[in-house]
Amino acid sequence: MKKPRILVTSARNALHYLMRHFSEPGVTEYPEKTDTYAAISIQDTCGGGFGFEFKKNKYCKDVLTLYFDDIEEPEHGLKLISFPQAIAIVKFIKAHAEDVDTLLIHCFAGVSRSRAVGVFAREMLGIPPTDETDYNEYVYAMLYRVWKELENEDT
Repeated sequence: MKKPRILVTSARNALHYLMRHFSEPGVTEYPEKTDTYAAISIQDTCGGGFGFEFKKNKYCKDVLTLYFDDIEEPEHGLKLISFPQAIAIVKFIKAHAEDVDTLLIHCFAGVSRSRAVGVFAREMLGIPPTDETDYNEYVYAMLYRVWKELENEDT
């Protein structure tokens, strides 16, 4: 079974990754990179996100854009990952476990929310873990809980 590479990064580096796959319409030259990917874009709720959203195209096979903040307990004016958002992430990972070369996961800095999703995705897909230990534990726990609940529903 083919498993995707899990790429966890910042919003800035996610844009750089996207641009390496870009070619202008009508241009016959291929872009620098031609591998396929699916993107999980985790954006902040304050200010309407980062000002950009990924779109499906020839190389980007699917996009899941979610808005929640980098917190592990309720804080006024900020949003924790919700149960429906966790379900969406688990289903997205499962849907693209074999049909893309890379699962691109980003948040603003690429070190807490997206890292939690990346650590979870590796576990869910049976990909050996990396040494990433500092991540949003609430996000990871919510994803793990949802995954197990969905597995129990399938049996």
